[in-house]
Amino acid sequence: MTIRKPSIRRAFTLIELSLAIGIGMAVSALSLALFQQQLSFLNIFRSQSFLTEEVPVINMHVSKLVGKAERFRLHATVEEALSGLSPRLTASPVLILNFRQPDGSVRASILSFENRGTGKALYHYVVSEDGQLNAPQWHVTKAPRDVSFAVEQGILRMTLTGPNNERVTYSGAMTQ
Repeated sequence: MTIRKPSIRRAFTLIELSLAIGIGMAVSALSLALFQQQLSFLNIFRSQSFLTEEVPVINMHVSKLVGKAERFRLHATVEEALSGLSPRLTASPVLILNFRQPDGSVRASILSFENRGTGKALYHYVVSEDGQLNAPQWHVTKAPRDVSFAVEQGILRMTLTGPNNERVTYSGAMTQ
């Protein structure tokens, strides 16, 4: 009489193999869905970067400049602003600010949204004591597609249009 040894299984059954493949496909599908969700979130976050990163910095610079100004004028071009010709009350890309110095003299500063060859940007100029204008001191921002200054009911308004058509309006009045 021979005794048979129980055979050792060395392979998976069809049911076990199907179950393992199914679980692997489910994990892969969930991973792909999470990856797609992360990409969508990053696109939304990137599209709002103008509002979350640029706007607070612009607010800080412009509010300090306008808050310290004694008076302002709107012009169509930087050249008109320097010459004092054709001041406007309608939406304009150029704002000239006058500041009273401690010695009683008046200095000027210009905010201008223009293209200086590297794309449109909001530039800040400081007018020298002799009335000459050099290169801009710095650019406030290059992100907006449009910047306009206007006076509405005696209140200065600066409207920025962002790269995704976001619209931000700053308002300020001169204090006496």
